[in-house]
Amino acid sequence: MKVAVVGATGMVGEVMLKVLAERNFPITELIPVASEKSVGKEIEFKGNKYKVVSLDTAVSMKPQIALFSAGGDTSKEWAPKFAEAGTTVIDNSSAWRMDPTKKLVVPEINAGELTKEDKIIANPNCSTIQMVLVLAPLHKKYNIERVVVSTYQSVTGTGVKAVKQLENEYAGIQGEMAYKYPIHRNAIPQIDVFEANGYTKEEMKMTKETKKILGDDSVKVTATTVRIPTVGGHSESVNIEFSNDFDVKDVRNILENTAGITVQDDLDAFSYPMPLYAEGKDDVFVGRIRRDESQDNTLNMWIVADNLRKGAATNAVQIAEYLVANGLV
Repeated sequence: MKVAVVGATGMVGEVMLKVLAERNFPITELIPVASEKSVGKEIEFKGNKYKVVSLDTAVSMKPQIALFSAGGDTSKEWAPKFAEAGTTVIDNSSAWRMDPTKKLVVPEINAGELTKEDKIIANPNCSTIQMVLVLAPLHKKYNIERVVVSTYQSVTGTGVKAVKQLENEYAGIQGEMAYKYPIHRNAIPQIDVFEANGYTKEEMKMTKETKKILGDDSVKVTATTVRIPTVGGHSESVNIEFSNDFDVKDVRNILENTAGITVQDDLDAFSYPMPLYAEGKDDVFVGRIRRDESQDNTLNMWIVADNLRKGAATNAVQIAEYLVANGLV
């Protein structure tokens, strides 16, 4: 099993390597891939050293699976080249997510749709993954009509430059800015660029991707996405309106019995999800589950996950695990 990790020296790429090692993914040959300036550098994986190679070289090595985390432009250009060589690409960028010919996969929800013919598989947006994992079992039971979500997203979602900006600001150092404004002691209500409708690209990703993963265009989603000065975890306040009424105890029970979800919702013990404690973990944490008393059939909750793990690397590796387990590669 030859596995290429494209973008191996980046923030998500490094976590992909960590997750592959932790989960003992059956790799016989690792192919770390990065930009030309990183070619020849060595990375360590499971106690062995591997030299970083170029995209061209990696394609010619014909890996069975390529995990991509190198940005949309790289994915658009190179994912088809890997696919033509017989490699199954699992892509972490937004390049293929809304392509009607490509599957957008959260394994616990819709991995069953995958076939051997799917040579480019899209990994959803980090803030979408953690939300839909919670929405999917509730949609089956109560039929979701509308979702209102506000996010509180970590600087790691932007990358190394943003983490450095926050660290510099903590230390009172002038440095390179990843954002237009300071992030320390601030909240920036803009993630990605603004679109013509006044929403950001991130907000529209959550809207469109949720419908595609749930396989239901009738679900209405509206989002406000905000960057806050946390490192390692996105948080979401989610308001869900159902067609059918529910019992909060039943909702809790459904979520407690859903793979990949941990319910933290004991108010007497002040137990609720927080990014500080979700960091480094693969589960999606749910708490503050309560009825919206202003509207019928409506629920409020708080959802937290490590955006670099389940929001990116872990979800991609889980897709790869499904492909291997089901003989699709």
